[in-house]
Amino acid sequence: MNNKVVVFYISSKGKALAEKIADFFPEADIFPFSYQKLKSCFYESRAIIFIGASGIAVRKISPLLEDKKKDPAVLVLDEAGRFVISLVSGHLGGANSLAREIAACLNSTPVITTASDISELPALDLWAKKHELIFEPEELIPKTTSRYIEEKGLKVYTETKVPLLETFELTNELEEAHLVVGYHYFENFSGLYARPKRLIVGMGFHEGVSEEKLFTALKKVFEKHRLSLLSIKKLATLERKAKSPGFKALAQRLNAEALAVTPKKINVIITQAGLKDSMAKKHTEVRAVAEPAALSGSQGDRLLIPKQKQDGVTIAVAEIPPPPGKLWVVGLGPGSLEELTPRARKALRQAEKVVGYKTYVTLVEKLLQDKEVFTSGMTQEVDRVTLALNLALEGFEVALVSGGDPGIYGMAGLVFELMKEKELMGRIPVEIIPGITSASAGAARLGAPLMHDFACISLSDRLTPWEIIEKRLRAAAQADFVIVLYNPRSKGRKEHLARAKDIILEFRPEDTPVGIAKAIGRKDESLKITTLTALNPEDVDMQTTVFIGSSSSFILENLMVTPRGYKGKRY
Repeated sequence: MNNKVVVFYISSKGKALAEKIADFFPEADIFPFSYQKLKSCFYESRAIIFIGASGIAVRKISPLLEDKKKDPAVLVLDEAGRFVISLVSGHLGGANSLAREIAACLNSTPVITTASDISELPALDLWAKKHELIFEPEELIPKTTSRYIEEKGLKVYTETKVPLLETFELTNELEEAHLVVGYHYFENFSGLYARPKRLIVGMGFHEGVSEEKLFTALKKVFEKHRLSLLSIKKLATLERKAKSPGFKALAQRLNAEALAVTPKKINVIITQAGLKDSMAKKHTEVRAVAEPAALSGSQGDRLLIPKQKQDGVTIAVAEIPPPPGKLWVVGLGPGSLEELTPRARKALRQAEKVVGYKTYVTLVEKLLQDKEVFTSGMTQEVDRVTLALNLALEGFEVALVSGGDPGIYGMAGLVFELMKEKELMGRIPVEIIPGITSASAGAARLGAPLMHDFACISLSDRLTPWEIIEKRLRAAAQADFVIVLYNPRSKGRKEHLARAKDIILEFRPEDTPVGIAKAIGRKDESLKITTLTALNPEDVDMQTTVFIGSSSSFILENLMVTPRGYKGKRY
C-alpha cells in the first residue's frame, strides 16, 4: 500500500467536488467510477473516496474487503460536499483522520461512528500503531476497549518507557491494572498486554541449522524468562551467518528485521562492553556472537538476558531504546485553511500533541478536534517551546504552531536556542515547516510591491531595543529598500508607527505609495492603498502588515507596484 488517494465520481457535479478535493490533496487521482478501476487500485491505495450514495460504495467494496489491518481507508461524500463519511478502516486505515481533514478543508461535517471517537477518547489501536505496540492476547481487545470507553480511561502498569495517553492512569499495583505495557508475562495478571516491539535477539548457531530448530531454542529461552516473542523487533547474528536460510526464515516468521553484524563491529562491542570470549572464536573470526550481536542494535551495553545456550544455539537479548518523539514547527500562513500548505496540514494531522498561541491555534481548530491541544497567551513563547520539547522527549509527535512562517519572526529560532541551552541537539528530530508569511500574502493582495529589493523590520521593541529598530529603519530608508513593517502598532506601542513614518519621511517623498494589509486571510481582512504622508497609524494594529514603497514604486489603479527593471532590458 502506498500513499495514493483515489477519488471516484459518478456525475459532473461529483467530478467538480473531486477536483476541489484534489486542490487540497495533490497526490489524489480522480476517475469516473468503474469496478475494474476500483479493483485494480484498492489494495495499492491508502484511501478510496467515493462521491455519491453510500449504498453504492458499500456494495462495490464488499467483495474486496479483507481485514482492518490491510484494507485502505474508504470514505463517502455526498455530491453537495456537506458530509464526509468514514466508512471503512476508521482507525488503522486512517479513514477517521482523513474524514476530519477533508471536512475541515471543505467546511463540511465529518461523520464518524467508531465508539472511541463518539466518546471523544483517543483510539487505543491508533496509540498502539503510533508507538509500535502489539496487543496480546487479541481476544481481550474488545473487552478492554469496552471498559476503556465505559470508564473513560484505563489503569496501566508499565515496565518500560512508552508515551501514554492522557486518559490512562498509571498504577504501581499490577493487580489493579487493566493494561500492562511491557515485555514480560506476569503470573498475577490475566488481562491485556501491550508489547513494545523493542527487543533485539543476538543468535549464534552452526551452519545449516533449520528455522524450526532456531525457533524452538528461541521459544524455550523466552518461555524460561517469561518474555513475549511479539516484542522482538530484530534478530542479529554474524554477517556470514545472516545469509543462512533458516535465520532469514525465522526473521520472516517473527516479522522481525534480520541484522547482519560485521566481525569488526562485533569485536569492538566485545571490548567496549567488557564481554567475555566464547567458544565462537574457535570457529569464527570473532570472540563471541550472541551477546555482541544483541548489543549491536541496542545503543547500549546492558543485556536484558545474557547469553543462554539452548539446543546448540546461543541466544542473548537486549532492549532497543525507546524512539524519540518528533517536533514539527509548523507555519500556519496568514490564517485561512486555503493558504495552509499540504505539508503543514499533514503535520498537524499526524501530531499527537499540538502546542501554540491560542489565537493561532483557533485558526486551525477544525483540524485539531481529535488532538490534545495546549494553548497559552502572548509573552509565553519560552514556556510553549519548553513544553513542546518536553513532550517530544517523552516520545510524542508534537506540532508547535507558529503564525505565518516559523522562521520569520516565528518560533523556529527559539526552538533551536532552547535545544542548544538544554543540550538537546541530536536527541529530538525537528522539522521546520514553512508557511506563507504576511509579507508574501499581503504583497499578493496589494499587487506587486516586492518585485525589487526589500527589507522586513519589526517595530516591536519587546525583544529589540528601539534604538536598534530606529537605526535599521534609517538604513533601509536611505538605501531605498521597499520596507515591510511587521508588528507595527499595539495598545502598548501606539507611537512606534508614527515615529517610523517620520524617520522614513526624511528619505522618501510624501507621495510614496503605502499598502496596508490587515487580518490577511481571515474573515475581517481589509486592504488599503495610500501614501506615506496620508498613512494614519489609527488604521493599523498588530494584525496589520504595512508596505512602504521605494522611490520607484507607484500606484496603479487600486494596486501597489514596484518595477523590477525589465522594461527596455535585453538579455
